Amino acid sequence: MIWQESKKIVIVIAGALLNALAMNLFLIPANVYSSGFTGIAQLLSKVLSDYTPIQLSMGILLLLLNIPVAILGWRKVGKSFTVYSFLSVLMSSFFLTIIPIKQVSQDILLNAVFGGVILAVGVGITLKWGASTGGVDIIAMVLSRMKDKPVGPYMFILNGIIIVTAGFLFGWEKALYTLVTLYTSTRVIDAIHTRHAKLTAMIITKKAEELKKAIHGSLVRGITMIPAKGAFSNETRDLLMIVITRYELYDLERIIKEVDPNAFTNIIQTTGVYGFFRRE
Repeated sequence: MIWQESKKIVIVIAGALLNALAMNLFLIPANVYSSGFTGIAQLLSKVLSDYTPIQLSMGILLLLLNIPVAILGWRKVGKSFTVYSFLSVLMSSFFLTIIPIKQVSQDILLNAVFGGVILAVGVGITLKWGASTGGVDIIAMVLSRMKDKPVGPYMFILNGIIIVTAGFLFGWEKALYTLVTLYTSTRVIDAIHTRHAKLTAMIITKKAEELKKAIHGSLVRGITMIPAKGAFSNETRDLLMIVITRYELYDLERIIKEVDPNAFTNIIQTTGVYGFFRRE
């Protein structure tokens, strides 16, 4: 467990470093904006420096924006996910402060594409290891745990505000290149992590009771248990079916490896869920 947690911390720090490199070397020098809370912090920092005497770095603003979200996540989502997510935010703020802003390329399209790709790699590996980069990801978890509301419309509104504001203040060409960054980063994150908001896990195991207790101890999800029998071995097993969000995939994989490493697990896309999607 210590080795596993140590690897997770290293991955979170590496993801934060990639995020900061993408911002300070590509997106910020080109005035191309990121998505979510990172984009809001970037936009606020630019507006404050251009239109007011107040000078606040993007790293500090990103940290301040994520403090109330971290408190919400601590209360509604869980301590482990929130701690690692806030660690990601803290390290991103640190790297954004110490890495100098330097323009690598004069081509705004190259900045938009490479910035989006590097940013997405940082976000993708962080999500894959069961943490997040804070902000909207924690809000998505809270909404999913409370009422299973999709976060897509909120992301669309938030990113729409960033793009429109950037267009009005700094020209619509910058806003269009921001769209390029958003599209690039979304595609790369989907490739690294998973593009499906909800997933169905079908677990065939001999340790159904132990696995059920372990899953219920970590995830707020219901489980359907179905008797199963091996066609070749004729051995009796149990099939556990559980629907999760993509943010819970890492925790589920970890639980299965700890309780029954020999379990056969199939993760499939879930296009829709009807009825209750949480365990009271």
